[in-house]
Amino acid sequence: MIADFNSRNNGAEAGAGFDGDGASASAAVPNAIEVEHIVKKYGDFTAVNDVSFDVKEGEIFGLLGPNGAGKSTLIRMMTTLIPITAGTARVAGHDVQKEPDAVRRAIGVIPQALTSDLDLTVEENLNIYAKLYDVPAKTRKQAIDELLEVVDLTKWRNSQTKTLSGGMRRRLEIARGLVHSPRIFFLDEPTTGLDPVSRVAVWEMLTNIKKNRQLTILITTHYMDEADRLCDRIAIVDHGKLVALDSPVALKASVPGTNVIEVQFDNATADWEEKLRGLSDVTSVQHLGAGMYRVLTGNGSRTTTGLVEMSVEAGVSVKSLSVQNTTLDDVFVHYTGRQLRDELVKAYGFVMPPRPGVQP
Repeated sequence: MIADFNSRNNGAEAGAGFDGDGASASAAVPNAIEVEHIVKKYGDFTAVNDVSFDVKEGEIFGLLGPNGAGKSTLIRMMTTLIPITAGTARVAGHDVQKEPDAVRRAIGVIPQALTSDLDLTVEENLNIYAKLYDVPAKTRKQAIDELLEVVDLTKWRNSQTKTLSGGMRRRLEIARGLVHSPRIFFLDEPTTGLDPVSRVAVWEMLTNIKKNRQLTILITTHYMDEADRLCDRIAIVDHGKLVALDSPVALKASVPGTNVIEVQFDNATADWEEKLRGLSDVTSVQHLGAGMYRVLTGNGSRTTTGLVEMSVEAGVSVKSLSVQNTTLDDVFVHYTGRQLRDELVKAYGFVMPPRPGVQP
């Protein structure tokens, strides 16, 4: 798997792979999505740059990266919403560029924005989409009843959509995307803007839907915990390129150091970062500002002991300290050189360049 990934993605890296038996079992599962050297350009700006990957049937596959990384552009190309500049994409066995109608019949798509009609009731929104997808009248009501039960909106079927909370509207969007029984489900940032409780509810719902309907799901997200909780495999996207792809466990195992120490010091000296790097088992140190450091180590307890002893000797106060296992945030730092949350702040300043020939 690693050799295949590296051969198809120039300069990209993968985490630790599966053993021989796991690789054979994975290879036996047919692909639901195949993306080969796909490129998207807007004038001189390259939004997606030579990306290749495949998604197995029945898999939950995540595209993880900051806003502006190219995740949504990838989904829009795979779902026939925008043309591909170069490369190929096959969804449910159909070429996206040559057979767009066949692709559309096989997929459900949930965009990042909430798009249900606010003046219609919950059931009316589902009914309209069922008709648009030619769901037979005799099966339409049964399908809607089942979906309302799945997303826990049966009690609100006759309520206007504008009276629903954000989490309930997101559940309606998910039900709407499944009303025609698609084989492959695309979700673009499905929990953006939701409170923590609603986010967890959406995660549980998606897991149950995938299991009961035998769906293949491709999801984009910039939430580390979401990718870790939901996805069988994760592709990290940065500046339009695929920089790493593997299971969450394998990606975390690929980062040197098994523990992360987050520690904040008071009155640390100018050479403190270098002193931290010299501690036993430390593989990397990142200064987060305001006296806060993130230290990756192969032995959390031994490094913590050395850190505290060094601080006492130097007269440096430890304001806070926590030890945890390696996270996907550490994976992102390892492969891109910066933290995802830093990139999220920068992304708000990004402006898509104008299309060629379009006057401002």
